[in-house]
Amino acid sequence: MVVFGNFRKIGSDKRAISPAISTVVITGAMIAILSVALVFANNLLWSRVAEGDFDSSKQLMQSLGLQIDDVAWTTGRTESIRYATQYGDIEFKSSVLTYNVSVVTSSGSSEFSNTTGALMFNIPTSRYSISDDYWERIFPKTDESLTLTGTSAPVARVFAIERTPMPDGKYIRVVTAPSIRVLFSSINASDNTYYVRMYLPVLSAVESPRLSQSITLAGESVKAHTLNDVQSISVTVDFPRGTSDAFDSAFFNFPAVNQDITIPSGYDNVVLELYLSEVSVGFGVS
Repeated sequence: MVVFGNFRKIGSDKRAISPAISTVVITGAMIAILSVALVFANNLLWSRVAEGDFDSSKQLMQSLGLQIDDVAWTTGRTESIRYATQYGDIEFKSSVLTYNVSVVTSSGSSEFSNTTGALMFNIPTSRYSISDDYWERIFPKTDESLTLTGTSAPVARVFAIERTPMPDGKYIRVVTAPSIRVLFSSINASDNTYYVRMYLPVLSAVESPRLSQSITLAGESVKAHTLNDVQSISVTVDFPRGTSDAFDSAFFNFPAVNQDITIPSGYDNVVLELYLSEVSVGFGVS
């Protein structure tokens, strides 16, 4: 009877199993906390990778803008640039910009119209996002007119934009868009001639194997148009794909969509030299 009583007492003592229950509870809580921490750390790590892709793409697209200028004015010249990205991808959007140059001379008027594509580095907003309608000028730092003026001026604008939704998806983009560079000069006082030189690269895509993360630019041809006795020059830009693809004026956000080029007085002759270069764009060629 005494033995039976002791047996019942031991079986009913809850303190004997409480340490085991506590250990299980604490272990489960720690596993849950570690799981949450691991998910958070993993998301933070990959968001940093995507942010790094975006930051490096700014320099990449600026370098592409400078390379366009390097190859555009020498037929047959080719340059390639390699890049590495985890989430981003560079694509070529054809026929997004049409530049029109209207010229009035003493003998009549002339119109030059050229449509070009643009390069875009795209990162899905599911991987990296700043805010809808975010826009940032990257290059050149100062930009006040449709054309870019000066010997050191580029022939492409570089900017970042996040605009969603768009028909081709939800992306934050870094864009390299061709632009017109204008130079002014007069040879000497005795000649009394004023020169307006305009340069526009026209980008077109070629069939690409995409064997590697690289872009190859090649100068295909250069055409020059010369007009004398110029009285006025105006430049406008249109957006052929416009609202259908949302690559419109608001997307590119140029300082203006038209510009009248100032023609000084007091010269016997004002000459316009318009240089148009065809530049091909290939992906993964080398």
